[in-house]
Amino acid sequence: MTSPQDDRRFPAALAAALAHEFDYDDGDGVDFEPFGEFVSAEETTDWFRSWTGNKEVSADAFRVFGMDGTGGYAAFWLVRPGRETADQPVVFLGSEGETGVVARDLPDFLWVLADGVGPLEAVDHYGLGLASRPNGELTAVAEQFAPGRRQPASTLTRLAREEFADFEDLIAQLCR
Repeated sequence: MTSPQDDRRFPAALAAALAHEFDYDDGDGVDFEPFGEFVSAEETTDWFRSWTGNKEVSADAFRVFGMDGTGGYAAFWLVRPGRETADQPVVFLGSEGETGVVARDLPDFLWVLADGVGPLEAVDHYGLGLASRPNGELTAVAEQFAPGRRQPASTLTRLAREEFADFEDLIAQLCR
């Protein structure tokens, strides 16, 4: 079995969700540009070292799968040892230093997207007052891959923030 640290293929549910177009809607939509595959380990580490200003850190704990219009990255954070990528939290590392946990795992992330919220929007609003703009296509994906997990994006981001309350502090400690 390939460990989550070595496997760079998208989980099927993520590939299905990212196959749909995200409408920025002149700033009132979802600012998210998914990639076709995870960014390579080398590129991710190069970016993370530049982003943190710390030439000694590794980005082995991140699987980057998309970005916002300014270059901030959405990624899985491989913080749960021995668990599959889909069971890891989704985080956002913004181009201007904004950070945050978006969802506790891939099923929650599917429902965040289905509610019309992208990674940047989840962190910018950090679960407070996120406007629900349900997306029918993404709701179908979430229902297929995460039945029974439906909750509003604001609830899901709050639960993620509570479970991984130390994420922002851990990232700040890596920055120089």
